[in-house]
Amino acid sequence: MAELAARVEELESRVAFQEDTLSQLNDVIAAQDAQLRMLVSRLGELGDKYRDLSYEVQGDSKPGDEKPPHY
Repeated sequence: MAELAARVEELESRVAFQEDTLSQLNDVIAAQDAQLRMLVSRLGELGDKYRDLSYEVQGDSKPGDEKPPHY
């Protein structure tokens, strides 16, 4: 009976350790997700700025700034 109790305690200890590890991993994944979303947003902003600068360097107007052909 004592052997069975020791095995149960060992299993409970392992489960508690695994739950703690899963909680820590979840926190890391949530932080990485937030960072990734921020980086994707920032990359989009930089792409827009690059596109605007390339139009300025080329002397072209942005597609949204062009006047229709009938003007």
